[in-house]
Amino acid sequence: MIRDLIRRTRSYRRFYQNHRIEIDNLRELVDVARLSAAAGNLQPLKYMLSNEAEKNGKIFQHLAWAGYLKNWPGPSEGERPSAYIIVLGDRRITKSFGCDHGIACQNIMLAAVEKGLGGCMIGAINRERLRKDLDIPDHFEILLVLALGKPKETVVLEEVGPEGDIKYWRDIDGVHHVPKRGLDDIIVG
Repeated sequence: MIRDLIRRTRSYRRFYQNHRIEIDNLRELVDVARLSAAAGNLQPLKYMLSNEAEKNGKIFQHLAWAGYLKNWPGPSEGERPSAYIIVLGDRRITKSFGCDHGIACQNIMLAAVEKGLGGCMIGAINRERLRKDLDIPDHFEILLVLALGKPKETVVLEEVGPEGDIKYWRDIDGVHHVPKRGLDDIIVG
């Protein structure tokens, strides 16, 4: 059921780095994005794929990983993603990408989980340095980076407590806890 797939599609930040994701699997994930809805059917999104260690290392150094985990610099060597998809907006097609990349990326993440993978959508990117290191042409806007791999952590959903704190956190065993507001708390009128 789709609800179960959505519950399993979490932001994973630690992976089995040596678990290789073949380029054909990345292409299959992008194909799911290609089929996504697009405003005005303009289809302005383009994708840069990486599953090679050297290129992955260049991408990794330009990402920030978990804003609420203040003392965690991101996954350590051996727990880093084994692949990335960089989502680009082609400014030659349109100057505004609306929510197209959010829809496409969620579809990629759902498909990744269905394949036994996981990932994290990252918007905290040093875009200019990434552009320079990967020689990304100026007509592409860097929208998001999807970090992908075989998850090496457990992510647990739980209800937001009475204090209303929505910050995710890790317990002593490294389990990642993600508070979610209750259904009655988000439906108005």
